[in-house]
Amino acid sequence: MKIFISGATGFIGKALVKKLAGSGHEVCCLVRPTSRVEALREAGFHLVTGNVNDPESLCLGMEGCDWVIHLATLYTMWHPEPVQFTRVNVEGTNNVMQAALQAGVSKVIYGSTAAVYGKPVDLPFNEESQPGPKLFSEYGRTKALANQLAWQFYHQHGLPLVVLYPGIVLGAGDYKPSGKYISDIIHRRVPATIFHHSTATYVYVGDVADAILHAAERQDTTGEKYLLGHAWLNGKEYVELIREVSGVSLPWFTFPDFMVMAASYFLTGFSDITRRPPPWGLSIDASWTLKMGFQYDGSKAERQLGISYTPIRQALSEAIASYRAQDLHA
Repeated sequence: MKIFISGATGFIGKALVKKLAGSGHEVCCLVRPTSRVEALREAGFHLVTGNVNDPESLCLGMEGCDWVIHLATLYTMWHPEPVQFTRVNVEGTNNVMQAALQAGVSKVIYGSTAAVYGKPVDLPFNEESQPGPKLFSEYGRTKALANQLAWQFYHQHGLPLVVLYPGIVLGAGDYKPSGKYISDIIHRRVPATIFHHSTATYVYVGDVADAILHAAERQDTTGEKYLLGHAWLNGKEYVELIREVSGVSLPWFTFPDFMVMAASYFLTGFSDITRRPPPWGLSIDASWTLKMGFQYDGSKAERQLGISYTPIRQALSEAIASYRAQDLHA
C-alpha cells in the first residue's frame, strides 16, 4: 500500500514510522522545512515539504495513495498565539480531509484525542457516550471541532474514515506536556505533586501505533471510533509508579487542588504577558484537564483491532530511560 502520513516526526508519528520501516509499504511523509527528517530518509520514505495549511503540498503528497494517516496536531496546554490551535487542529484537519476526498483514498485514519469527550456522565465512558457539556483546554476544544469536521466528511461525502482517541500517551522521546511532567519529576524540578484524586487513562505509544496500522489494514473499520488506553491511575498512583520505576524520591509536599488551580490562573496570566510557558507547565488548561481527568473503556480496540495493551510500567520505564539518555548526551 502507498501511505501518506502527516505528523510523522511527532511523538506518535515516530513510533508509527518505526513499525512501517521495512514493512514493504510505500510511505510518503509530509514534513515542514524545520523538521528533523534523518530517520525518515534512512527508512527510504518519500518526503513532501509543506504543512497541513498548504493544500498544494497535501494534494501532491496524497497523489496515488491508498491510505491517509493524519497525526499532525498542535498539542500543548499553553501557546502564546492561541489562534494557532484553530489554524492547525481545525483548519489543517479540514484541509487534510478535503485533499483525501479529492485523492480518492480507500482509508483515512485520524488521530484525535479522548479530550474531545470532556467529562461525560458515563463513568467509565465509551465510544458511544455523549460528550460532557464542557471541554477543558483550547487543545481539546479545537480537536473536538476537528473531530466534528472529520465525521461530516464521512457522513456527507462518504470519506472512508476511522478515528482513534488515545488518552495520555507515554513512551520514549515524549517532550510534550505528558513527558515533560515525568522529566520534571525525575529531575526534581517540581515542588509538589498534584491532583492525587483525579483519574486519567494512559496508553503506551507503541500500542497507539499498532492500533493505527490495524485500523488501516482491517476491512471492517470504516466508520468506527476507537478509544485507546487501559490503565486507570489517579494522580497519586501515577507519581508513585514514576517513583518506583525511576528510583527518585517524590516531593514531600502536596498542594491541595484549590491552591493548584489558583496558581495556574496566576502563572497563565503572567505567561500571557511574558509570552513564555508557565513554570512546571502549570497553565489553566493543564490544571483543568488534570483535575477533571478522563476514565474510559478502551476495550473495543482490543476486541476489534486485535491490539494488546502494554503495561504502563513498561511505557514509563522507556520514557524515563530516554530522558536519562538525553542527559548523558547533553
